[in-house]
Amino acid sequence: MASLWTFIIIGSVIYLFWLNRKVAEAANQHAARQADQLQVQLMSVACVKRRFGLLTNGKPGIKSEFMFEFSSDGDSVYQGVLCLENEMLKSVVIPPHKI
Repeated sequence: MASLWTFIIIGSVIYLFWLNRKVAEAANQHAARQADQLQVQLMSVACVKRRFGLLTNGKPGIKSEFMFEFSSDGDSVYQGVLCLENEMLKSVVIPPHKI
């Protein structure tokens, strides 16, 4: 019985790690897409907040906030925010920046 619980715990840890990586890769893709739409250079993407909870569709999942830095002229850096539910982009906050 103890070995069964060990397998369940190890399997859960592996699944949560895999799900976190999947969300991080989706955030990188969303940030790159935003940078392409704005015609700016993407500099970095970092996770600011991550928590488990009920999503807007009523199912449990991961709610995440990612900050991405971009530059429009090569000298100044701006920070935008991506809000995700699992891999789905819910909102984007982009500060005013030079064109």
